[in-house]
Amino acid sequence: MMNTNSPLSGIKVIDQTQALAGPYTAMILGDLGADVIKIEKPGIGDNSRQWAPPYIGDQSCYYLAINRNKRGIALDIRADRGREFMRKLVADADIFLTNLMTSASLQRHGIDYETLQRLNPRLIYTSISGYGRRGPRANQPGYDLVAQAESGTMALTGDVDGAPMRFPTPIADMTCGLFTVIGILAALQARTRAGVGQFIDMSLQEGQMTWLANVAAEHFALGNDPPRRGNRHPQVVPYEAVQASDGDWFILGVASDNVWRAFCRHVGRAELAADARFAANAERIANYEALVPIVRAIIRDKPCDDWLRELRAAGVPCGRINTTAEALADPHIIERGMIIELEHPALGIVKSLATPVHLSDSPLVYRRHPPRLGEHSDEVALELGYTASEVAALRAQGVLA
Repeated sequence: MMNTNSPLSGIKVIDQTQALAGPYTAMILGDLGADVIKIEKPGIGDNSRQWAPPYIGDQSCYYLAINRNKRGIALDIRADRGREFMRKLVADADIFLTNLMTSASLQRHGIDYETLQRLNPRLIYTSISGYGRRGPRANQPGYDLVAQAESGTMALTGDVDGAPMRFPTPIADMTCGLFTVIGILAALQARTRAGVGQFIDMSLQEGQMTWLANVAAEHFALGNDPPRRGNRHPQVVPYEAVQASDGDWFILGVASDNVWRAFCRHVGRAELAADARFAANAERIANYEALVPIVRAIIRDKPCDDWLRELRAAGVPCGRINTTAEALADPHIIERGMIIELEHPALGIVKSLATPVHLSDSPLVYRRHPPRLGEHSDEVALELGYTASEVAALRAQGVLA
């Protein structure tokens, strides 16, 4: 099932992670063509298998969303023979992913960096944790929502006068996963030059803090604590949600003075572009309270679809605030292959979101359904040189399932 034209064809990944950040990282590597072997606890599996409802059949939708393009084995690494099996897996692997919480637990199971690096000097060892492997909080548990809270982003999210609000999807997990992929790809390139692997130390907290970006720059410049602003943008005006005459909401994205003049021309209000209070972005920010009610009143004159058609023709960026269903039904998204379908042996067709990387000469290939618990245990064991009778013995001992 391997596509030899895939960017990571021939790269072997051992994915000893669960929940979201690690499995998401491994799925993207699988989408890029790596051979990903997912290790789960016998009889239990990845935590995300229990994060349900909703289900498709007996599989949690959460698990199905982030585990395609992998082979799955159920292995008890607490057992001596389980650790032996793991060593055989890692001996010729390129990447090892783990999110076991503490350094002590990694050492106890014989999968700490020092042990595996001695076994395989070319191994790129990747650790994902709440706070990283060094620092005063290195061994504390961390989860997506905690990272959102502690990173400073949750305090900025929500209505101006409302309570702090979590981002509705696991943004800290996914951000950490994306940065982990970047780190792994960089480490692969470094290995090409140096011939040896290295240790990659990733944390949910640090990944989530990258979303502060321009907000952190404001703090560094002014020494302030930037306030919650709701939909208002601190550096661009008007750049926010507006409501049309039919009650539908859309985003008006006037991100430059040229676009502002184009907007004013289109709506027949050229005097607004000439007004000294509004002519340049800095003045529009300073006079936000005077300008935005005028813009909102203009937008209330027509239905949403009319505005979207006219403003786009005038070169003014804008977009409807879609529901999830509307976003997933967007013909443009469908045409670009953002929704993929994989045949699952027990569930039929399973849909998921693609990895939005479009490579002209080595495209991503979606070739494997999310594995059932232990689906490929025998296959992987035989590849490692175990005989059929040895595999049967491992199963009888509960080491393999």
